[in-house]
Amino acid sequence: MSVHQNVKKVTTHVLSAMKLKGEKITMLTAYDYSMARILDNAGIEVILVGDSASNVMAGYETTLPVTLNEMINYASAVVRGVKRALVVVDLPFGSYQGNSREALASAIRIMKETGAAAIKVEGGSEISESVTRILSAGIPVMGHLGLTPQSINKFGTYAVRAQDGAEAQKLMEDAVLLEKLGCFAVVLEKIPAALAGEVSGKLKIPAISIGAGRHADGQVLVLHDMLGLNNEFSPRFLRRYLNLYSEITGAVQQYIHDVRTGDFPSEKEQY
Repeated sequence: MSVHQNVKKVTTHVLSAMKLKGEKITMLTAYDYSMARILDNAGIEVILVGDSASNVMAGYETTLPVTLNEMINYASAVVRGVKRALVVVDLPFGSYQGNSREALASAIRIMKETGAAAIKVEGGSEISESVTRILSAGIPVMGHLGLTPQSINKFGTYAVRAQDGAEAQKLMEDAVLLEKLGCFAVVLEKIPAALAGEVSGKLKIPAISIGAGRHADGQVLVLHDMLGLNNEFSPRFLRRYLNLYSEITGAVQQYIHDVRTGDFPSEKEQY
């Protein structure tokens, strides 16, 4: 029997076992109780409470404005809706870079106040001290390399990362470093598929792709993107499984029509 079909609760150990058996890991974002409950019941292995909440929930252009308190609120709601999936929470921008003590304090707040199972941070050698300190407290850490949205002002573009030799080499070194430090998995965002395959082959921990091709150990997408709630965002790596923007628009317009014409509520829909 497949590893993922035989567990009542997904843990970091389960993800390691899935990689060992060549079973692909599935991961999606969620930011509220209702969506988290649906994803969990559907059988997803990992739910990421991403700082993408800054974009899809709060309407900011980047992930930078979302605060630690806001991430805790989102994550708490998600955890209440989950029984099986592993819940991972992004440490937001400014809560861990450059100060390992603050990083640990931020991670502890998330773990204590939300009940989540792990945290995720962006970067490699630059944040190694923060990663080490968080891990020293027994808090599982997921890494994130490649396009790291919290560093968008440094990059200046959302273009594919690690296309040249030097950047690809640094990414590989950072991935190996994160594994050596003790991270249980790493997200690879918007890098060449061949490089992601090399990283996955080099690491014993799972490498999860978002726009990094099929050769990684699993895939993650932003829920609002894959469900078609966003109709402006269309990168090559995104597959829309629904077009909820149009579906919801049509439903709301039908409701407006029914109320205005007196069709809703009907005799059967009132007391």
